[in-house]
Amino acid sequence: MTTLLLFAALFATGLFFILADALKLPTMGTAKAMLSYAKRKKKSANTTEVWLMSLAVRLSGHLPMDEYKKSRMGNVLKAAGISMTPEVYAAYAIVKAGAILLGVIPCLLLLPLLAPIVFFLALLVYFKETGRADGQLREKREQIENELPRFVATVEQTLKSNRDVLAMLETYKKNAGADFARELDIVTADMRSSSYEAALTRFEARLNSPMLSDVVRGLIGVLRGDDSTVYFQMLAHDFKALELQRLKSRAQKIPPKIRIFSFVMLMCFLFTYLTIIAYEIIKSLGQMF
Repeated sequence: MTTLLLFAALFATGLFFILADALKLPTMGTAKAMLSYAKRKKKSANTTEVWLMSLAVRLSGHLPMDEYKKSRMGNVLKAAGISMTPEVYAAYAIVKAGAILLGVIPCLLLLPLLAPIVFFLALLVYFKETGRADGQLREKREQIENELPRFVATVEQTLKSNRDVLAMLETYKKNAGADFARELDIVTADMRSSSYEAALTRFEARLNSPMLSDVVRGLIGVLRGDDSTVYFQMLAHDFKALELQRLKSRAQKIPPKIRIFSFVMLMCFLFTYLTIIAYEIIKSLGQMF
């Protein structure tokens, strides 16, 4: 039996290397480096992700995708910081869900009742992977929108002495958050190599944020020579109100969490008092008898 298992393992390993050479699959180190760069992670990708990505790259060449969906997904991936083509991104979701779906086969042979659970788990993984780029873009947009009130207030003060939009962005970039600073790097480089208005318009289109659209509209007005001081004053007031409303909504979510701990503390106090009372009663009864 041991000899048979060893033969099967060696045969499978040899067959894999033959197929890998025939299909010209990348080496493990190369695939890990590519996957780590694509996901923008400091830590290297694990072996499972490398195999899944290698299969996804192979499948992406045979995956049909219309131009509109391809263009939209490409913009989302670029804005989210995921260095994958739309075809590879969609193929990776299919391959990852399919790998989990293969677990249905042993379930049908050993535990048929687990087969529906594995099937639904594969569906959940598929929808999670297909929505991962949108989720990352949403988080990035929220972080940038949280920083826009401070940026608008800075622009409002700067317009009193300077109307150089590129200099404003360069100066603010030094004190901006990580996501906003990365976007400002892109837009400032784009402004140096092309039209200022076109670069700002592309900046607005990448994130698709209503708040950022208002800011870009004001910056374009500054480039055209308009007196945008009053506009940014009103915008700073509106953004400040939105920020206060966001903080209030966030603060309203805190009391239920605090209420739980308050209830636990109340029960601890009650338990302490009851313990003391019970001790005194037992002590009194002991003295009586």
